[in-house]
Amino acid sequence: MRPKTEAELVEAVAGATGPLLLRGGGTRTLGHAMGEVLETGGLTGVELYEPGALTLVVRAGTPLAEVDRVLAGERQRLAFEPPDLRGLLGREGVSTIGGVLAANASGPRRVQAGAARDAALGVRFVDGTGTVVKNGGRVMKNVTGYDLVKLLAGSRGVLGVLSEVGFKVQALPEAEATLVIEGLSDEAGLKALRVALGSPFDISGAARHSGRSLIRVEGMAGSVAYRTGQLRDRMGGEVTVAEGEASAALWREVRDVVPLQGKPGEVWRIATLPTAAAEIVAVLGGEALWDWGGGLIWLLLDPGRGAEVAAAVAGRGHATRVLGQGGPVFPPEAPEVAVLAAGLKAKFDPRGILNAGMMG
Repeated sequence: MRPKTEAELVEAVAGATGPLLLRGGGTRTLGHAMGEVLETGGLTGVELYEPGALTLVVRAGTPLAEVDRVLAGERQRLAFEPPDLRGLLGREGVSTIGGVLAANASGPRRVQAGAARDAALGVRFVDGTGTVVKNGGRVMKNVTGYDLVKLLAGSRGVLGVLSEVGFKVQALPEAEATLVIEGLSDEAGLKALRVALGSPFDISGAARHSGRSLIRVEGMAGSVAYRTGQLRDRMGGEVTVAEGEASAALWREVRDVVPLQGKPGEVWRIATLPTAAAEIVAVLGGEALWDWGGGLIWLLLDPGRGAEVAAAVAGRGHATRVLGQGGPVFPPEAPEVAVLAAGLKAKFDPRGILNAGMMG
């Protein structure tokens, strides 16, 4: 099924007689959900764009590339830098803006600008009963009851099918530069990222892979030059500076996890304490790409090491297997969280038809 209007989406959900497998462009799907495929890629188009108010509202099936094109025409962007994981996951298809929010897909700039959920202004979605629900609006505001904008972000379709999303957008910076630091151990290189993030110099990216630590600054040209110089004086190791497109290319590699693409094994996405990042990888081995100053680890391991990953991360974060076969994909929920999740699922999808079994 591929509805082209919200009314058709309502009809599809309300008339479903069994489980529905929700899909935007199929580029970010994880988990074990099964059922009749319901695609949102037919729900396309810009509903509202006010560059002066930094506000964009689009239908959920609108391709991410189209959103980027519209924003670039006004020298604006999505601040949270959503990754393109098709190369890592071996997928084709077209990433949709609804899929981005449903996965809370957030890239390197999260350390400065926050996640997708932090930029989301409002949502419209169809719950498991076929009812249209709207929450939020064109400006950030507190709401009573459920904050459904935040709740739907990262819910991966288990609570409702997004039909429309609104975001606060950001102006493109005049300049960007990246400090590339080599010659440091992983522990020292990750410490350099934490030092930079703790500085007053407004870091917009802090990552490490292939023996290099990367620190990005963006903004007015004069400010970028000043901050780059100040940071360079504070770093150890061998430091070079990439500017403009050379800098942007480095961060596309980080954003899309390019160093781990096409390699045999399983890929784990580990969210953890930055101070624990070096130790976790030292214990598990494998090939790592660290983002968010060490708070996010993309780790390539041999298959079948899920129990070891869970043990290494226990009490310090959570791990999701994004590539590989067999075993659970998502980490187990704490008992109190499981009770809350079950209550929300019963509220918004009482028939249990939306992406049923995804977490299994």
